[in-house]
Amino acid sequence: MNTEYNKETIEPLLGIKRVLVMTAVDAERDAVQRGLQGDSRFEVLSAGVGPVEAAVTTAAILAGAKHTYDLVVCAGIAGGFKGQADIGSLVVASEIVAADLGAETPDGFLSLDELGFGTARIAVATELAGHVTEALRNAGLQARSGPVLTLSTVTGTAEAATELALRVPGAAAEGMEGFGIAAAARKFGVPVLEIRSISNSVGPRDKAAWRIGEALKSLEAASTVLMEVLK
Repeated sequence: MNTEYNKETIEPLLGIKRVLVMTAVDAERDAVQRGLQGDSRFEVLSAGVGPVEAAVTTAAILAGAKHTYDLVVCAGIAGGFKGQADIGSLVVASEIVAADLGAETPDGFLSLDELGFGTARIAVATELAGHVTEALRNAGLQARSGPVLTLSTVTGTAEAATELALRVPGAAAEGMEGFGIAAAARKFGVPVLEIRSISNSVGPRDKAAWRIGEALKSLEAASTVLMEVLK
């Protein structure tokens, strides 16, 4: 696998010795583990489905760990926004957005930020995210960087998909765990990444068009690249 990235530019990040990878379900966990090929630096666990379960599980692991983690990664399959992320491609989050955390008003949705109650956005380890994206492409994988949205309710209509895309310009993918995992990592001061493999398009739930097997294979390949980036 060809991963021609410049390690010299990410020297501070190469000190990463322990990585916690959180997936939603066991099928994603197993795909990641296959890609990591038994690398002992990585611990891969299932967090459960949804932002609350993911946050609680991740926080409990971080609180009870006998060693310090240098990086937390949310990894799994996801829906891709049309025109941004095709089925089978990979998205590395440029930021993690709790897209339904806010309030409905007669004039439309107001985010937590607009309400003045905090922020619905969590920053990722930006430099590392950029190098992972570059390495994925150099390995021959279709990959891009962009905002990854977290929702408690998966989008099921074209209208809702369009609204989300307008609300978060450049939104690339939609999952259910990223913000919860990232919130736990932030609480413990650990940098975070989110890597998603696209299994379906965001919008109407057409199960016949889902490519879960293909997405899991892409997730496995992405995990191998991540392992090589951090060597």
